[in-house]
Amino acid sequence: MSELPPAQIPLHETADVVTARRAARELCEQLGFGKADQTRLATAVSELTRNVIQYANHGECVIENRSTATHRCIWVQVRDQGAGIANLEQALTDGYSTSGGLGAGLPGTRRLVDQFHIESTPQGTCITIVLTKPL
Repeated sequence: MSELPPAQIPLHETADVVTARRAARELCEQLGFGKADQTRLATAVSELTRNVIQYANHGECVIENRSTATHRCIWVQVRDQGAGIANLEQALTDGYSTSGGLGAGLPGTRRLVDQFHIESTPQGTCITIVLTKPL
């Protein structure tokens, strides 16, 4: 696979959510993922980056090609230095919301991707997601 540089998107305003979503979709397309996978990853990135803007005001999204000789792989990390998520177990439960929404964000994102890892402390939150397909 050709080396594609990682995308590093600062997250400060709503327009940055669109930039991150577009970067995820474009990398998916470049690596040969189908339209459904492109939509899944773009939706997951959109949700995570929107959460940064809504709850932490700013952060960063890094999107990398981590493909190997046998698998296409996109690795995404979204991090912030906000107050953290007080109760991770609750936040990962369908229907739970602190903003009056549907409460589908984090649990829905976890279902959209192949790997999902979250760490949250009072110094910030870091979520890593991975989408992978055999070549």
